[in-house]
Amino acid sequence: MGIFGAMITAVTGLRAQSYALENISGNIANSQTTGFKRVDTSFEDLVPDLPVRQQSSGAVSAFSRGTNTIDGPLNSTGVGTNIALSGEGFIVVRDRADYVGGLPTFTASNLYTRRGDFELDKNGFLVNGAGNYLVGYQVDPTTDTIVGGAPDVLRFTNDQVPARASTTITYRANLPALPQTANYDSTVPNSELITATGFAVDPRGNAGTVTAAEETSFLNQTISGGSVTMFDPLGNAITAQLRWGKSASVASGGTDTWELFYMTNSNATGTQVKWANAGSNFTFNSSGQLTSATSVNISAMTIDGTNLGTIAFAPGAGGLTQFADISGQYKPTALNQDGYAAGSLLRLNINDAGRVQAIYSNGQTSSIAQIAVAQFNADNMLKRRDGGTFEETLESGQPLYAPSSTSVISGTVEGSNTDIAEEFSKMIVTQQAYSANTRVVTTSQQMLQDVLNIIR
Repeated sequence: MGIFGAMITAVTGLRAQSYALENISGNIANSQTTGFKRVDTSFEDLVPDLPVRQQSSGAVSAFSRGTNTIDGPLNSTGVGTNIALSGEGFIVVRDRADYVGGLPTFTASNLYTRRGDFELDKNGFLVNGAGNYLVGYQVDPTTDTIVGGAPDVLRFTNDQVPARASTTITYRANLPALPQTANYDSTVPNSELITATGFAVDPRGNAGTVTAAEETSFLNQTISGGSVTMFDPLGNAITAQLRWGKSASVASGGTDTWELFYMTNSNATGTQVKWANAGSNFTFNSSGQLTSATSVNISAMTIDGTNLGTIAFAPGAGGLTQFADISGQYKPTALNQDGYAAGSLLRLNINDAGRVQAIYSNGQTSSIAQIAVAQFNADNMLKRRDGGTFEETLESGQPLYAPSSTSVISGTVEGSNTDIAEEFSKMIVTQQAYSANTRVVTTSQQMLQDVLNIIR
């Protein structure tokens, strides 16, 4: 039986090395496949049950060994919808089952992949290069929180984002301790202040106004406060021009006080009101810090006939200061507002938090979905499928969603974890082992022939 046993053992060796060569061939063939995980080969000895002093080394069997937990190289693509995962975990996708009414239908079970070269198709789905559809959660763009239960195939439409009326002006700037107005004269005390002189109605105070005929006098006593584009509920753009007037100072025996004005009617003539007082005083201490409210409301703010309602003017804590400035003009650091016009979807982007962000033509960006990421207790026990996907098995365990150990890298895809040099080294060793097994078969055959020759 020794000769026959040697021949049978050598045949198992041939089978095992052939299996290893098949895996090596597949790894090399997929060395440039996005998200591919190579398959290594492990060998297991098969020992017959014999007495201790008659044990043999036995035959061999080959098995696959997964490398699903080994990352491939990261390749930057610059495509906003391309993603790669760092650490263990898989992107959740689904296969297309059929087409109904021009739209795809999907299989009920999720698949898992590391292939993240997703792009938007004509129907609004994010599909990777293998034809798998991205799965995730819907996100409320207003609260930025996930809504719904189990993850599902994500679809994005070209619906317009509605206009939003302006409600708040965010304003951060420094007002000069000594404003260089057109009327300012260093030899004339308090010439930098705005007064009631030259106005039919005192412009200072809550009800202060300036007519078109008084505008020149007003401009000579104030400095620019910048301008900001506001939006009404329909998304119409309206420019709000602002000016600052210093109405009191420590040098004049009072407290450093400023008043804000906005142009209410750009087409005003004669005695028609052109500028209106915002209705609040802004006072500063000797250190140049704002001592009045950090946010005030401009009631019924009306510009060129459009009533914008109550607008919050919000410099915030430390946002509005009064320090010396050689130019004598205001120096802004932030001037914006929270309204915007209606807009249509331009493109999608997946950020490093895994949020799918919609970028609209009006410059707005909002999170509208969260990709699903799953991890398994036994990643290498997943069943391989076409297109770099895997499916859950009893051995892998159930998926654990949103693992904390996995991070998303935007604008990048993961390459194959196949190392060509390593695979060629394994191929040489496999070839030598295969040749050695064929030598054993040849030798066993020759020995068997010698035994038959004895009988003859």
